[in-house]
Amino acid sequence: MTLKVQFTRAASNFSLVVFVLAAFFLHDPASALTGSHAGNTLPGFTDFVAQVQNGEADVLRGVYVPGVLALPVTQQPENDPNYVSGKNGQATQFATASQYGNVGLLAHNYLSGKSFSQLAVGQEVRLVYGSGKVEYFVVKEVLRFQALQPKSAWSEFRDMASDEVLSVQQMFNRVYAGDRHVTFQTCIQAYGNWSWGRLFVVATPLP
Repeated sequence: MTLKVQFTRAASNFSLVVFVLAAFFLHDPASALTGSHAGNTLPGFTDFVAQVQNGEADVLRGVYVPGVLALPVTQQPENDPNYVSGKNGQATQFATASQYGNVGLLAHNYLSGKSFSQLAVGQEVRLVYGSGKVEYFVVKEVLRFQALQPKSAWSEFRDMASDEVLSVQQMFNRVYAGDRHVTFQTCIQAYGNWSWGRLFVVATPLP
């Protein structure tokens, strides 16, 4: 691979990173669609698998956390990295994370992302693929960051636990790069600002 190609790919990936860490959170929650099983009884896992599988073996179709969430997963359209589902009761797979061998799950915090804040260390995460195959993970860490400039695509982020400040690229590497894992991502609302911060929940494969 030439240096020019490497640079082009890195620049493209970085533009996606900037978008997903900042811009998609800036939509007006007043436009959110209502209707979800949030707060209601979740379907049994066997029923959920039957609902989401469609025969596409390598396509992620659903994510299930017992007692917390049961969400069908939609894919970002090709060449549309700014897509995040506007429907309640869905999560969106972050295509760029897949390039690193990892799974990113995105949702607005005024829609399905509300359930992400209920995730806790030790909970089991089940990914369901189109063939019905299930992949098992366990939540290892919950990370919360303040966006120092919430409306800027170039905002730095302050770790609310350690006070460490990260750039957009450092943030991406922290939550999406590395050994295989799942990262749930949504926004943190505070002080009347729906995009005040970012929540990341990281789950690693069960042994």
